[in-house]
Parts: sequence; C-alpha cells; structure tokens
Amino acid sequence: MWLDSLNVFAQIIVNDILSGGATTTQSLADSWNAQWVDLLQNNTSNNLYGSLTNLGIFFAVGTLLFFMMQWLRDVLDNEYSRPLSALIWPFIVVILLANPGNGTILSNLTLGLRNFINNVNQQVVQAGDSNQTYQQALNLSIAEEIAGSYLRPCQTLTGIQQTQCFTEARKKIDSLWVDYRSLYGDKTWIYRLETKVNLVLDNPGNESELALNSFVGGTVQTSIKSFLISLQFAFQNLIESTMLLLAVLGPLAVGGSLLPVSGKPIFAWLTGFLSVGIAKISFSIIAVLTAAVIINGPAEDVSADPDLMWFIIFLGILAPILSLVLAGLGGLTVFNTISNTTSLVRDRI
Repeated sequence: MWLDSLNVFAQIIVNDILSGGATTTQSLADSWNAQWVDLLQNNTSNNLYGSLTNLGIFFAVGTLLFFMMQWLRDVLDNEYSRPLSALIWPFIVVILLANPGNGTILSNLTLGLRNFINNVNQQVVQAGDSNQTYQQALNLSIAEEIAGSYLRPCQTLTGIQQTQCFTEARKKIDSLWVDYRSLYGDKTWIYRLETKVNLVLDNPGNESELALNSFVGGTVQTSIKSFLISLQFAFQNLIESTMLLLAVLGPLAVGGSLLPVSGKPIFAWLTGFLSVGIAKISFSIIAVLTAAVIINGPAEDVSADPDLMWFIIFLGILAPILSLVLAGLGGLTVFNTISNTTSLVRDRI
C-alpha cells in the first residue's frame, strides 16, 4: 500500500509539475475566470452577487438617513465646506450600485481590477522566468524522489527478479529524461541525475547498493515534499478565493460608505483587495527569484549533489508567510495614502 501511494505520488508530480511550473499561477487564475464572470456579470439578478448588491443598496438607503442628518447639522452650524465636499458620496454610491440586474459599474470595475492584477502578475512571471527556472527548480527538487519511486519496488528483490524490475524501471525513468530534455534542453542537472540512476541500473548488486539506498531510503522526505508542494498550490488557490470573496463583499462596503465616519468602508475594501493582489505578485517574485538562484548555481555544477528540501519548505511555508507580510505592509501604505488624499481633496474643495 505504501509503495503504491509513492508511485501514485510520482505520477501526479510528473503530470502536474512537468506541465505546470512557472505558469501554475496563471493557470490557476484562468480556472477561476469562469467563476468571476458568472458571479459579477452573468445573470446577477439571481446569483449571490446580485443578492449582496441589493443588500448593499438597502444599506445605502439606511445610511443615507444618517448622512443627511449629519449634513444638515453641518449646514446649520455654518460649516459649508464639509457639506459641499460630502455631497459627492451619495452620487458615487448610486453610480456604483445602479442597474444590479445586468452587472453594476462596481462589478465591472472590480473584474477589471482583478484582470489588471493578473496581467501584472503574469508579466512578472514571464519576465523573471524566461528559461523556466521555477519549473526546473521544482523538478530538480523532486526528480530524485520520482526516480526513487520507480526503483523502490526493486530494492527487496534479488537475482533475475531484480534485473527484470530494473528493466521496467529503466523504461519509465528514460521517458522521464525525454520529458525533461524536451522541456528544458540538455541541462547539467539532468545529466547528473541520469548518471546517478544509471549507476544503479547498470551495476545491480552490492556495488550499487549505496546508490540505490540514496534513492529509495527517503520515504518520509518524499511524503513531506509532496505535502509542501501541495501546500504552495493551496496557497495560490487561497489567494484567488480571497480575492473573489472580497469582490463579492464590495457592494456592502459601498453601501456602508454613507455613514458619517472618517474611515469609509469602501477604502478598507479597496485596500484589502489590493493587499491580496500584492500578496499574489509578491509570491510570484519570491518563487521566481529563488528558483533562479538554484538553476544558475548548484544545478549547473556537475559535481554537486544538492539537497533542495529547503527550497520546497521555502515555497510551501516561508514564501507564503513573507508575501502576506509584504501585502500587509503594502496594504497599510495604500490605506494611508488613500485616506490622506481624501483629506487633502476635502480640504481643497
């Protein structure tokens, strides 16, 4: 059962990483596109976004009473500058939430902002990953585990049975080299790993026992790498789902923006949306730059035998944390900038 699970893991890794790599972020974004369009543009009179838009309109009507009370009090107190500048907010709310049945201006602007963030993210990935460094670094990190999963069933066999097992394993592993070279060319790290595997396949017996053990001995490490690779994909999906959740809550933020308070909910909503976008772009930058360090360093050294477990840990745990920290700092800066700009405009009017 354990061996079967490892073989299944190897096949999943080969299929996903060979065909994914640095384009994983964009492919994930593309898979979410239909959900975005369905929620924010198609038939919004009957879906979740349409219901929340109606609720946002209800909030706007309710908070308009508080807004008018504050506005009239300012007029009676002869504070004309504040009422004049505040009159723009009811118009903004009406414009953004109008026509909820066919997609509001707010929904179109939100979808446009999301597409802009995705385009910037894809430009970052393409500019920093022209040689598929991220994809290569992932494959370099797990290639030994993939080869080991094919060799592992042969470890307990002897004689002619082990020879036959190695023959079957060679067919699968040779196809792996073909896939690697068709994607990346004849790279040093592919040659180094192929040489190491051939030592086992061409010299069965005690002579290659240590080399065989180096491939098949790390079952726990294999499972950990599988989990961490899945964890980074989960983080990217979490980013996409968080952006969609914030987009759906947009009408409520706009509807509550007529409350006579200094911090408008629409500013907090916009800051949150941009912060998630910063986290997404930050993760892509971190992943691409770290992968470039590996591919331009130990991957090019034919005598090196690097343990890249740190790279998988970095992508699965540390890079998401770092990108969220950067997003929090960036979001705070955006919020302060918007607040200061609003105060400046209000004072000038």
